[in-house]
Amino acid sequence: MQQLGTLEDLPLEYREALSAQNLVPLWPSLRAVLPPGKPALRTRPTCWSYAALRPLLLQAGELTPIEKAERRVLVLANPGHGLEKMQASSSIYLGMQLLLPGEWAPAHKHTPNAVRMIVEGEGAYTTVDGEKCPMRRGDLILTPTGLWHEHGHDGSEPVIWLDVLDLPLVYYTETSYHVEGRAQEVRATLTERSYAHGGIVPSPVFSRGSAHQYPMLRYPWAEARAALLSLAESQPQLEAVQVAYVNPETGADCQNILGYSALMLRPGETLNLPVRSPAMVFHLIEGSAEVAIDGAPFALAPADTCCAPGYTPVSLKNRSTSEPAFLFIADESPLHKKLGVYEVRP
Repeated sequence: MQQLGTLEDLPLEYREALSAQNLVPLWPSLRAVLPPGKPALRTRPTCWSYAALRPLLLQAGELTPIEKAERRVLVLANPGHGLEKMQASSSIYLGMQLLLPGEWAPAHKHTPNAVRMIVEGEGAYTTVDGEKCPMRRGDLILTPTGLWHEHGHDGSEPVIWLDVLDLPLVYYTETSYHVEGRAQEVRATLTERSYAHGGIVPSPVFSRGSAHQYPMLRYPWAEARAALLSLAESQPQLEAVQVAYVNPETGADCQNILGYSALMLRPGETLNLPVRSPAMVFHLIEGSAEVAIDGAPFALAPADTCCAPGYTPVSLKNRSTSEPAFLFIADESPLHKKLGVYEVRP
C-alpha cells in the first residue's frame, strides 16, 4: 500500500496558513476516512442483560417522577461510540422505557422514526396519530416521523418496552427536533384490523387506499408468532424462519431508515447469518438463545438485547432442544439500500 505523507511532514508555517483559511490537507487523513477493504467499525459487539437492567429502571421510577423525565428511559449505549453519544450503532438508538400505573407521558412528535417492542406488563397504551394501540408483550408499535404520540397506563403493574429509533442518523444530518402537543382525540378503530390476513387489503374499487403513509401502526405479537410457527410447519426446508414487518399496502419496509423482522429458531437450531454491511440488533422475545458475533458468544435470556456491527460474522443458536426461540431484529438494511452501499460478503 502506498505510504502517504503525514501532517507533521508539512512546515508549521504552512499548516498555520491552512488553518487560518479553514483548510485541511486530505492526504494525511485519507486512509482514516477511506480505509482499505473494510470500513473502520466503531460499533462493538455489546449485550445488555434485562435482569441487570430492570432493577435500575424500576429504581429510576422511584427517583424521577414522570413529570421530571417526560420519557423515563435508560439508553443502551455502545461503548465503541462512547456512552455519551447514546447510540447502539451508527444509525440505531436503543432505550428501555418504563411507565408506571396511572402515569401519562405527554404527546409530542419528532423527526426521528421510532418503534416500541413491548417487553413486559399489561394495561398501557400508545396513542399514535389518534389511534390508541394497546401494549402487550412482543407487540411492535410504530411511531413514525412527524406523527403525534403519547403513552398512558390504566393498569396495575409497571410496563416496560424497548425503544428503537434512527436518532443517531437524523441527529447527524442536523434534522432532529421535537414539538410538544396536547392530548390526542382517539379514533374508535385499530388500523391493524383492516390488514388481519396476508394478501387481503381494503378494496381498491371504492377506496384509493390509506390516506396515511403508515397504514398499520401496531403489529400484534400473537399474529407474528402464529405466522412463524405456521411458516416453520408448512415449509420445513426453509433455511431461516423469519417474517418482516412491512407496509401492508405496498410490501415495503414499515419505516424508511431501519428494518424490522421476527425470527424463530427451531429447537436446537444453529443459524449462520450472511456477512452483511448493516449493523443488527437482536432482542429475545421468548426462549433461550446464544448470539456469536465474530466468534464472541453472548447467552440471551428473555428480554436481553445485543448489537452486532456490520461486516461481521454472526451466528444464532437455540439453546433449547425442545422449544423454539423467538427474536426481534432491527437493522440498517433499508438505509444501506437507499444509499447504495448495501453489501453481502461471501
